Amino acid sequence: MAIPLPGQPVRGSKSGEPIMAVFDLLGRTWAMGILWTLNKHGPSTFRGLQELCGSVSPTVLNKRLKELREAGLVERSENGYRATAMGEELYSMLVPLGAWSQKWAEVIGQK
Repeated sequence: MAIPLPGQPVRGSKSGEPIMAVFDLLGRTWAMGILWTLNKHGPSTFRGLQELCGSVSPTVLNKRLKELREAGLVERSENGYRATAMGEELYSMLVPLGAWSQKWAEVIGQK
């Protein structure tokens, strides 16, 4: 399956809005986890990344890395895989969402 592209219908939306393409890409199994891990821990080899991610299968990791590379969020370097400048920028925008999710978890837990 090709990566979701702005301007085209994607999973969950026919609008073609770029944000929906990003949500589709990041909503794929392990995509956000891989991007988060590379930003948090820095460059990593395939095996190192698989170890950091825990339960990701080699097949899924390979597929997601290919998609994230095609999307311009991850690249290969001499130290393994790493987030690109665009991947780092996206991560910096996800950090506040992570903080918000902690508050949300507390609220949900109180119900």
